[in-house]
Amino acid sequence: MASLSEFLSDPASAGTWTVVADQSTITVKAKSMWGVMPVKGRFTEFSGGGEITAPQTVSGQLDIKAASLRTGIRKRDTHLHSGDFFEAEKFPDISVVVTGADPVDADTIDLHAQLTIRGTTKPVDLKSKVTPVGDGAMRVTTQGTVNRQDFGVDGNMMGMIGDNATISGDVVFRRTGA
Repeated sequence: MASLSEFLSDPASAGTWTVVADQSTITVKAKSMWGVMPVKGRFTEFSGGGEITAPQTVSGQLDIKAASLRTGIRKRDTHLHSGDFFEAEKFPDISVVVTGADPVDADTIDLHAQLTIRGTTKPVDLKSKVTPVGDGAMRVTTQGTVNRQDFGVDGNMMGMIGDNATISGDVVFRRTGA
């Protein structure tokens, strides 16, 4: 692949890009049990897309179903979906809205985004690696740490889950329009 800057500037890259969910993963990890054992989960339902317009102008949105979080323990999952944590019935979507991007080097981009959880929106910058997948698709790999308390995700029972959670995305996009 040419440099990321060249890719974003190439008129052939312009258009609409859609998330390929079955080739993508979105995970979350937080320390628990006073930092001894991490809680790891995977969101199983999400969709979204992005757009490349004008040279190096990137925008997009990823919508993640809060109730699709799976940790491997049904009782814990039910609790995480409840009002103590994500309150998934009232706030079904976690969203990431990308408002801009700056190329860093040949395969890295800084995505400027707004993260919304439980109706609270906060800015987040995500350093992301962009690599070709083949057949014209592109993979965006990123990771960010957020303080869940900033979004009203409480539910901490005597130090069982730490405030910081690391959200990781390995998301494939395929161009769908010109």
